[in-house]
Amino acid sequence: MYAVIMAGGSGTRFWPYSRKKYPKQLLNIIGKSNMLQMTVDRLSKIKSIKDIFIVTRQDLVSVIKRNITGVKSENIILEPSAKNTAPCIGLSALKINRLDPNAVMAVFPADHLIVGHRNFNSALNTANHLARKKSSLITLGVIPTYPATGYGYIQYDHKSDMDHLDAYQVKVFAEKPHLTLAKRFLKSGDFLWNSGIFIWQVKSFMEQIQNHMPDLYDHLQEINKRLEQKKDFKDLWEDITPESVDYGLMEKVPAQDVYVIKAKFEWNDLGSWNSVYDVLSKLKNGNVVKGDGVVIDGKNNLIHSEDHFTAILGLDDITVVNTADATLVIPKAEVEEVKVLVEWLEKKKRNDLL
Repeated sequence: MYAVIMAGGSGTRFWPYSRKKYPKQLLNIIGKSNMLQMTVDRLSKIKSIKDIFIVTRQDLVSVIKRNITGVKSENIILEPSAKNTAPCIGLSALKINRLDPNAVMAVFPADHLIVGHRNFNSALNTANHLARKKSSLITLGVIPTYPATGYGYIQYDHKSDMDHLDAYQVKVFAEKPHLTLAKRFLKSGDFLWNSGIFIWQVKSFMEQIQNHMPDLYDHLQEINKRLEQKKDFKDLWEDITPESVDYGLMEKVPAQDVYVIKAKFEWNDLGSWNSVYDVLSKLKNGNVVKGDGVVIDGKNNLIHSEDHFTAILGLDDITVVNTADATLVIPKAEVEEVKVLVEWLEKKKRNDLL
């Protein structure tokens, strides 16, 4: 099994800490290592993984080579531009197919937190076995612990357990729900969080792309010809329509060809400052201080301060992020809207802050 780590994102919801030149996946968000290195280290411990690849954009290659160990330089796959996950995975599949046409590939986000190595290893081994046995598309689903509105969900068929491997046929992929719907999902017991981790045989993936995303398939075939000739394919890539693998493929594949494995490890996509707050150790009154700071007469606040002292007095449920050139102050309930601020900075051409 070959592992592919998608590491081309910009991490806008982690502004001002995350910037284009050093996005979220290359930052020490929760530990001593950056998120991408933590992912590489995690996968390096899985015996069934034969090799690890990173797919990213051109301007991040040099910084990845400087900061990441455990991945060979020739295993860094370059995207000419961001096209969402389906083209990104398709490009990676072309690379792996040249190494082994019968290969199984596993696709991972670069910046998720996973706790519980034994259960993680078990889920991947099950997925590897099932992908080879059934030629199906496999995803890992996480048992939800609360009615999250920031995650996608997967509804699965309880009666379709494949050889008692905690692998079930998928009924439907559901987008991020509003709170009332998320509560219904949780209460039903029929839904899992979508981890964004996928496993399949390369040839099975390409067959499904041909069936359900024919335009992308045709572009990939032309790109593959260029790659074989060692020619540039940027012009072909720019004609590709951006699309997520969830919406473009997984939601369209017949139920009998898609399985979800009910994983038992702890998982967090670390998609916003609230996710960071959730996983870090709390001080008195539920406050989190990362760096130099203090909260007085306040509760459930997050301070992330790189290089100077930050104080919160008499406020609750506030996130404050300080860097050398910018400060963000935002209610925790609004942290998903940080991306709106980044869009404003882009319109104002404040490249010094992007």
